[in-house]
This record gives sequence, C-alpha cells and structure tokens, in this order.
Amino acid sequence: MPQPQPQPQPPAPLSRLPRLVARPAAAVAAALALLLTGCTAAAPDGSDGRIRLRFQSLAWQKESVDANKELVREWNARHPDIRVEYVQGSWDSVHDQLLTSFEGGEAPDVIHDASDDLADFAHGGYLADLRGLLSERLTSDIPRRSWETVTFGEGVYGVPFLQEPRVLIAEKGIIESSGVRVPTPEHPWSWEEFREVAKVLTAAMGKGRYAVAWPLREPVSATLNLGLSAGGRLFHRGDDGKVTIRFTEGDAMVPGTIHDQVNTDRTASPSTLGAGGSDALPGLFGGKYAMVPLGFSYRQQVVSQAPEGFEWMVLPAPAGPGGAVQGVSPQTLSIARDSPYKKEAAAFIDFLLRPANTVRLAKGDWMLPTGEKALADPSLRVAEHGWATGTALARGLRPAPAQSVRGYPEWKDKVATPAYQEYYSGAIDREELEKRLVKDGNLVLARYQR
Repeated sequence: MPQPQPQPQPPAPLSRLPRLVARPAAAVAAALALLLTGCTAAAPDGSDGRIRLRFQSLAWQKESVDANKELVREWNARHPDIRVEYVQGSWDSVHDQLLTSFEGGEAPDVIHDASDDLADFAHGGYLADLRGLLSERLTSDIPRRSWETVTFGEGVYGVPFLQEPRVLIAEKGIIESSGVRVPTPEHPWSWEEFREVAKVLTAAMGKGRYAVAWPLREPVSATLNLGLSAGGRLFHRGDDGKVTIRFTEGDAMVPGTIHDQVNTDRTASPSTLGAGGSDALPGLFGGKYAMVPLGFSYRQQVVSQAPEGFEWMVLPAPAGPGGAVQGVSPQTLSIARDSPYKKEAAAFIDFLLRPANTVRLAKGDWMLPTGEKALADPSLRVAEHGWATGTALARGLRPAPAQSVRGYPEWKDKVATPAYQEYYSGAIDREELEKRLVKDGNLVLARYQR
C-alpha cells in the first residue's frame, strides 16, 4: 500500500529562507512607496523622464498571454513613471536566446524562465542576486522548498511562481467500467499496481489499443521527477560540493515500468515514445489509449480540443514508497544583473505576484501557484477539470533532482535523452542504460566542476 502522504509544512518565515536576507518592514514599505510614486533615484532612460523596463514573458497559451499583458497594462496605468514593455519569448529557444542577450548586453530587465534553466546563468554571473530586493510578503508566502529551486551557492536568482505536477489524463468511461480501483491523491496507484491496472485495461480495450501512451520525446525530466517517489535521485552532492551520478533501484523504478509496459506487457504504445504530449491527445480522444501521463497544464488542450461528449478525468500519477512526491522545476521570474533598475524590476515582480494576480496567471497557464495564499483560492480547488486533484498534489512537489547541477543541460541533451529513448524502445538493456547515465554522465559533469 502507498505510504501516508507527507504533511505540508507551513511557509518558512523570511529569516529561515535559504540565504535570503530579511529587510525591516519599514524599509521595504518606504522603498516601495518611493517606487510607486516614481520618486526613484535611478536615472530615467527615456527623453520623457520615464524609466522603462523590458519584461520577457514565455507565456504561450492565449489565456496566459492575455493575463500577462493585462497585468502589464494595469501596472503601467498605475505607475506612469515606470513603464514596462512586454516582450514575447519562446520556451523552445529561451536558453540560447538569453545567453546571446546576456553576452551582448541586451538582456531583458525581468526574465521569465524555469528554475532548472537558471543554474548556469546564476553561476555565470548573468542574474541579479535577489536577496534584499524582495518584499517580506512575497518571500514569506512562498514555501522554503520552492525557494530551494532558485538558490545557487550563496544567492537567490529567481522567484518561483508557477508549478505543475504530472498527472494521468484518462478517459472516464474506460476507467470506471473496467472495475479497477480509481486512485486519489491520498491513495495513488503504486508503480506495481499501475502496471497491473494497465494489463486489465488493455485486455478490456481490445486489439490495437493500449492502456497507456507515454509521450516521451523529452524523457528526462518526466523520468527523474516521477522517480522521486520511489527514492530515485540520480544526482548526489558530496561534502566537497561536487555532484556525481549514481543509479540505484529507486532510479530504476520508473524507467523499468515504462520499458516493461512497452516491451514486455504490451500495455503501452511504442509509437508514442517519440511524440510530444499534444501528439498523444488525438489517440486518447479516439479511444486508442485509456490514459496519457502529462503535465497538469495539458488540461487546457483537452478542454479546447476534445470532441463533444468526450468524458475525461484527472488522476494522480503513480507513486512509490515515498507517497505522492514528485520533482518539479517551477517557472521563475529573475532580474538581469546588468539591469540599472533592479529595485523597480523587483517592485514589478511583487505586483505580478500579489495573490490575486498570481491566481490569474495560474488560471491562464492552467498551472498551480507556489504562493500559499494564491494556492488556497477557492477557484483553484473546484472539481471541474481536475483542479482539486492538482491542488491536493501540490503538497508533494519537491525540487527536481537536477535542480542545481551545473552541466545538466548538456548531460540531458547529449547523454540522458538518447539513453532513455533507446532503453524505452528496447534497443538497449538496463545495464547499458546505467552505464551511459553514470559513466558518460559523470564525464560531462566533471568538466563543469573543475
């Protein structure tokens, strides 16, 4: 049986946040008052005397883009002397684009990214250390575990604000008619039970149909983050601060389940292994698959694309002995180190992440806020579209295993992605998977830790 869920910890007071420096409330209030009245000591960068900030957003869903642009307009209406320009970025190219802009001295003032993309930028000196810039309201509302995702060395280089668990999006009729136990966030399927459930569903669905479609074109983060519940960590930091890779039984649980579903049980479709999440949805809608493991935000696409009459449900992902625990890399807001308007940029971030505004951003992206006050909003705890399932899983979200590992992007692209893809397809066995991840992976990491 799954172990009891870990109890949520109360938000850490500012003095306990990882290396964040508390600012006296009066000083924060005075600084913000100056900013909000435009009486700042920073020199304006326009002939009209206004300070101009560039905010690069990676919002891509229409609801999310609209929410971000509306908040920028509201800020500009209230702060005529500190104008924010909305700049549209793309998740597909953000790392290389930011690196180029940093090196060219043209980085946006406020940067939207993900926490697992920040390590090299933080260590490279491209991002501002946010200690002393953020209000106590903001720092105390976001749990310590979330702040850990943006803490590198002695500094804090981003504000984690949106996150999403991985869930199973399932056709309701197939699940309910099969007679299998329907999992809940409190009692998810174990990985062993999930494998048996998949056998029952596949047998009931008939030839040419599968219980599961694993869209694993980008297999690394899904594999590592789901593996936390089984005790997998893969990356281990020694007393000297250096990270090495070790492959344990906990690390083998999730990839082993996926491999066996595809190659042994024949309960998972082999054709979706190279697909993206969106590519698997038509098969779900057409009854070819009963379940698709996806990020929580994919619900938006289900709502907008599913044919009329399609009934679906959101189920928690399977869990190991550690309960419904997952790794997560929250979306973040950072400030460029070279920005001459760091205090103004921090004030804008504070405005964006007021609880009511964060709820708007979360709904626009179909994700969950990290802030406790926003997460408690009743509109995010309704049964419709699985919101309540997601908010119940939020307490089990933890920093992704590779969160602070320098060289992770190269290891992921050059070593882990091809190794996992070949293992899942049956081209290599577990021994070869471990060899590549560990031996080849440690060679990559070593270059970043000399």
